Amino acid sequence: MEIYQITSDYNTPDFDCEDDDLNKFLVEDAKNYQESRIANTYVLEDEGDLLAYFCLLTDKVSRSDLTNSKWKAIRNRFPNSKRFNSYPSIKIGRFAVSKGNKGKHVGSSLLDTIKLMLVDSSLSGLLPAFRFLTVDAYMSAIPFYERNGFKQLSRKEEDNHTRLMYFDMMEFA
Repeated sequence: MEIYQITSDYNTPDFDCEDDDLNKFLVEDAKNYQESRIANTYVLEDEGDLLAYFCLLTDKVSRSDLTNSKWKAIRNRFPNSKRFNSYPSIKIGRFAVSKGNKGKHVGSSLLDTIKLMLVDSSLSGLLPAFRFLTVDAYMSAIPFYERNGFKQLSRKEEDNHTRLMYFDMMEFA
């Protein structure tokens, strides 16, 4: 198995994760996002088979986006002198596992690999500093992210389609 960043000449193999939006992103938008420097997309392949993909972009966890109680939970992770109105994060913009690999722990293993990639000492000097890994999780994916250490941040009534979730990278390092 190998993870690599797609390039402008990447030929997308057949991929179906049973979600039209995620399938469409990989085929129609991933290269444009990358060329526009919005998000970088990575694929997990095994002998030419596309098992999963994800994209990463910069983000922030911001006071203005959270309820008081959710913000206090974030803010209290920092000493008083380091309390700001937002904290840097890396967002998982898209995350999809092919339907043939669901239930085989490919997604959880890939999330762990992403976390390792982001804290790897050989790469971390090339990345901006960040504290959190965030994701706008589809409602059906919330249990998956919770099993992988993510916590919900957004108000339940704000969006019926997704929930903002975070993982504190200090818990991984």
